[in-house]
Amino acid sequence: MKDIVFCSNNCFVLYSAAVQAKNSENKESVPTLPQSPMKERPPKAFHQYNNNISTLDVHCLPQLQEKVSPPSSPPIMFPPAFEAAKVEAKPDELKVTVKLKPRLKAIHSSLEDCRPPSKKWKGMKWKKWSIQIVIPKGSFKPPCEEEIDEFLKKLGTTLKPDPVPKDYRKCCFCHEEGDGLTDGPARLLNLDLDLWVHLNCALWSTEVYETQAGALINVELALRRGLQMKCMFCHKMGATSGCHRLRCTNIYHFTCAIKAQCMFFKDKTMLCPMHKPKGTHEQELSYFAVFRRVYVQRDEVRQIASIVQRGERDHTFRVGSLIFHAVGQLLPQQMQAFHSSKALFPVGYEASRLYWSMRYANRRCRYLCSIEEKDGLPLFVIKVVEQGHEDLVLTDTTPK
Repeated sequence: MKDIVFCSNNCFVLYSAAVQAKNSENKESVPTLPQSPMKERPPKAFHQYNNNISTLDVHCLPQLQEKVSPPSSPPIMFPPAFEAAKVEAKPDELKVTVKLKPRLKAIHSSLEDCRPPSKKWKGMKWKKWSIQIVIPKGSFKPPCEEEIDEFLKKLGTTLKPDPVPKDYRKCCFCHEEGDGLTDGPARLLNLDLDLWVHLNCALWSTEVYETQAGALINVELALRRGLQMKCMFCHKMGATSGCHRLRCTNIYHFTCAIKAQCMFFKDKTMLCPMHKPKGTHEQELSYFAVFRRVYVQRDEVRQIASIVQRGERDHTFRVGSLIFHAVGQLLPQQMQAFHSSKALFPVGYEASRLYWSMRYANRRCRYLCSIEEKDGLPLFVIKVVEQGHEDLVLTDTTPK
C-alpha cells in the first residue's frame, strides 16, 4: 500500500489506500460537491481533499484487497487572494474550508498582468543615438564664403556688421597691400613714417640680418638697392632676394620667389630654379611663419629730424602713449634761454599723453603739454583734461 500526499497552498492532506477503501464503502452516504457552473479548464493533475482521516498509523495498516477507486471529483475553483474561500454545504454535505496565504501584490484577471513588468531606468540622463550621414555619389563642390554671403543677403535673415575698412598700407618691397599670410610675406612692420615692409620681405633680403634681440639691420640699405633692381618673375622694381649661386644675377621679390618655386634653406640662403638641386634636400625650408618678436632697427633721431623738415603733415606721430601735435620753433635770440645741456625747449611745442588720473585710482586721463614764452623765459604748461571735471591748468618755469 502506498501513501499519497497532496499539497495546495500550505494545506497538506495525507491520503492512504485504507482511507480510500473506507471512502469507497461510504460513498453512498457522503455526497460529492456540486459542480461549478463556470467553464472549467482541463487541469494538469486532479487533487482530492477529505477530512475523514483515520487516527491509526497509516504505515502499520494491514494490507486490504485492492478496489477500484471512484472517479475523482472535479477541481475546486478558488476565489481571489485576500479572501477566504468558504464553501457552504448542506447539513448532510461535507464542509471544506481552505485558507490561502495572502500575496504582496494583488493579482488581476486582465491580460496585461501576464506581461513582465517594464524595466525602470533610474537616474537615466542620456541616451545613445546613431546618426547616419548619406553622401550622394558624384562630385560635390562646397559653396565658398562669397556665395554663402550672397545667399544670406537674399534671405535677409541675418544682420551683417559693417565691413572692416580696407588696409591700404603697401609693402615698399613687393608692393602688395595689407598684411600677408603667416606662411608667406607675414605681417607689416613700420620702417619709417608711412613706410611699411613685410617681415619676410625684409628678412630674406640679401643685406638684412637679424640680431639675437630680434632687430632687423640694414633694411633701409636693402630698400635703396631694391629701388634699382627688377624682379625676374614679375618684372617690377623692388626685388631684394637674390640667388646665392656664384655669378648668378637672378633676383626676386620674396613672394615671386615662392611662385617661381625657388628653394629656401635653413641658413637663410636661396637658390633660383636654374641652380636648385633636384629632389628634396635635408636643409630645405618649407615653412616661413615667424612667431618671435621681430622689429626694424631705426635711427629715431634722424626720423624725428625728417618729420620736422616735412613741415605740415597729414599723419600723427606717436611714441607709446605720447602723441606729438606740434614741434615748435626757436628764434636766434631765444637760443640762450630756451635750452639746457640735455634738451631744447622750442616755443609752440605741443604734445598730449594718456596717463594715470590724479583724482581716481585705476583710471586714465589726458595731459596736454605745451611750451610758451613769458618774460623771455620758457613757461611749461600742463592742462589736465578729464571727463566730468573742469580742465586743470598747471604752470611752472621748469619741466620738473
